[in-house]
Amino acid sequence: MKRVVIAGEINVDLIFSGVPELPQFGHETLAQSYLQCPGSSSMILAMGLARLGSPVRFIGRCGDDPFGRFCIAALRDRDVDTSLICADAALRTGVTVAMSAHADRALLTWSGAIAELSADDVSDAAFAHADHLHVSSYYLQTKLRPQLGELFVRARAAGLSTSLDPGSDPERRWGRELIEVLRHVDVFLPNQSEACAIAGVDTPEEALRALDNGTTRIVVKAGSRGAMTLEDGQLLFAPASAVQAVDTTGAGDSFNSGFLHAWLQDLAPLDCLRWGNACGALSTRGIGGTATQGTREEVLALLGAK
Repeated sequence: MKRVVIAGEINVDLIFSGVPELPQFGHETLAQSYLQCPGSSSMILAMGLARLGSPVRFIGRCGDDPFGRFCIAALRDRDVDTSLICADAALRTGVTVAMSAHADRALLTWSGAIAELSADDVSDAAFAHADHLHVSSYYLQTKLRPQLGELFVRARAAGLSTSLDPGSDPERRWGRELIEVLRHVDVFLPNQSEACAIAGVDTPEEALRALDNGTTRIVVKAGSRGAMTLEDGQLLFAPASAVQAVDTTGAGDSFNSGFLHAWLQDLAPLDCLRWGNACGALSTRGIGGTATQGTREEVLALLGAK
């Protein structure tokens, strides 16, 4: 298996599920259940890849606090290498409150230590014996963001391939500088809203063509519709895998784990999309982003049933 380094954010998810409507100021809304889970796009991806059998090394910063220790323990329980995580008593681990209904969710995040990771934390030694570098949450990792192109250049010089999930921009600025970073990215994994906002277009199909730079594999996640990419200039689409969904928290990050796991094994683009869809779907069977992530055997069984 190809070995993956993830330079990413660490935070905990506090998930309130069965929320009938978004809370409003001055009113109280009751949820059906509550759970504390490992959070962050990077953590969910790391745990999903490890579940599939990919060796993963995680680089990040968090507080030396109960939430930070909870997150590190969750990664270790999945056999993720946490030796390069810095737990700093001067920092506080970030928190996301997720309010989840059957069809959608809303997130409220306090970023905490998320913004503290820098390219200096990712030494050349961290690339030793690794094959791939992934970064998530481009817009939240504010210290890493202006250094990201340089980090990807270093990774490629060390022989690694690269991937990026931009995540959402809380400022809704999006910025054109990301287009320049994509020149150093092998796989770009936005969802359809992110892709359209970054490209300045209305549809995911338009976004694929607008963002196409001739070298980066652009993959647009379209939720319950499935996922799409371009192959030789033609649209390649894979419909979503069908499961009984309970909670969609982190489904896009689990999609990333399936897609990258397949891509790093040199599977065909359509098969990579199907692996992504299967992993995204399997992760929705329970509460939280990591509790029901699929094993390799579960993914193959779901794909075989199609």
